[in-house]
Amino acid sequence: MGAARASSLTAGFTPVRLTESQFVVQKPYNVPLDARYKFAGGVRRLWVYSTDKPGSPTHPGGARTEIKINKVYSSGVWQFKGEVYVPTGTSGASIMQIFGAAPERQATTLMLHVYDGSLTFYHDLHRVLAENIYNRWIRLNVIHHMATRNVTVYVDGHERLSYRGPGAPSAPHYFKFGVYKQSHHHPSQVMESRWRNVAVFIKP
Repeated sequence: MGAARASSLTAGFTPVRLTESQFVVQKPYNVPLDARYKFAGGVRRLWVYSTDKPGSPTHPGGARTEIKINKVYSSGVWQFKGEVYVPTGTSGASIMQIFGAAPERQATTLMLHVYDGSLTFYHDLHRVLAENIYNRWIRLNVIHHMATRNVTVYVDGHERLSYRGPGAPSAPHYFKFGVYKQSHHHPSQVMESRWRNVAVFIKP
């Protein structure tokens, strides 16, 4: 994707200043951080095994190594931008999400999954946003308009999804990325994603 197209998606937005402490790693509770996460050369590498423990002994969720961007928002227009690399073999994992959908029972407004090299909307194999994503860097831009609840996903600068998300217009949300094991379509034994140039933007 050309630089002009990349910058056009963030035109009119203001970068949100994030400190490293706001990149909160959530990992299996019984292993050290460096056994599931490395940050070197500007690349964040996150991986998890399908048999891993959840984030805490009392957490009902599945195995994950994810980063929560600790910047909660409930108004305005917000954008997540990042480049992601998924190695061959990773399948049955969420790699990016917008957390929050109150007062709905579901926990998220958006989840992007990987199944056999395809990037999908949740676990719907008929809603493929990109194919053949293994072993290459792709750029994701996700725009969340709180007032309208509209969510738009761009892959390498091309719009691939636009829909009205669940939840109230003023519900709290935040972005997450990494790998989170899903129960659909036979998750792989090892799941991994690598990220670089992750940033958040706001349009008040």
